[in-house]
Amino acid sequence: MKMTPFATKALAMLIAGCGFFAVAQNSPKAVTPEPRSKEKWWVDRHQKKLEAPEREKAKIVYIGDSIVHGFENAGKATWAKYYAPRNSLNLGFSGDRTENVLWRLDNGEVDNIKPKLVIMMIGTNNTGHRRDKPADIAAGIKAILDKLHQKLPETKVLLLGIFPRGAKADDPLRVNNEEANALIEKFADNKNIFYLNINKTFLADDGTLPREIMPDLLHPNAKGYELWAEAIEPTVAKLLGETPISK
Repeated sequence: MKMTPFATKALAMLIAGCGFFAVAQNSPKAVTPEPRSKEKWWVDRHQKKLEAPEREKAKIVYIGDSIVHGFENAGKATWAKYYAPRNSLNLGFSGDRTENVLWRLDNGEVDNIKPKLVIMMIGTNNTGHRRDKPADIAAGIKAILDKLHQKLPETKVLLLGIFPRGAKADDPLRVNNEEANALIEKFADNKNIFYLNINKTFLADDGTLPREIMPDLLHPNAKGYELWAEAIEPTVAKLLGETPISK
């Protein structure tokens, strides 16, 4: 039976639509914005950050998971020295993966602000919670960078390599993070996006991760936060056009 032009066009549109649906269905979770709406503390923290007084004059915005969130706890003294004087905003949420950050950006967390610099590290929970492939983690991070450029076109982004985890260099989760780092490093254009990997700062010469810096082999303690801030301060100051804060 010969198809009419209308039927041919309709069939083509149906096929195209099915193709789009298939692509959407096959998209990794890492790039699909998702809230953690069943966790009250998370919802409350999101709302609190939307109303935070430091938003208005924020010069630096930190984005990440529990490792960034920890600047409000173990890293409090370091935050007071390096970031509070710069009216910094902490958008770290414990347990977040890339898709959760995407949702937060879609729902107001960087709206109506004009920071000079975003410092971002995310991805270790994609590895630890779901064993995402490095390419999927990188895709999630790229989606965040694209979203940040859309919402904050004049803001520079300092993308940090995902920190080491696990006791030894061959820890499977650390290896996964390092493979993701090799991919996200390529996102830097040294104009709007800058990449910095400070992982050696935390490691012993043999590649082991000392518990004296990360007691649970994942989260820094007070000393770890101090080492972190000291390691990135020259780059942070340069991107802000400021004199580095001395140790």
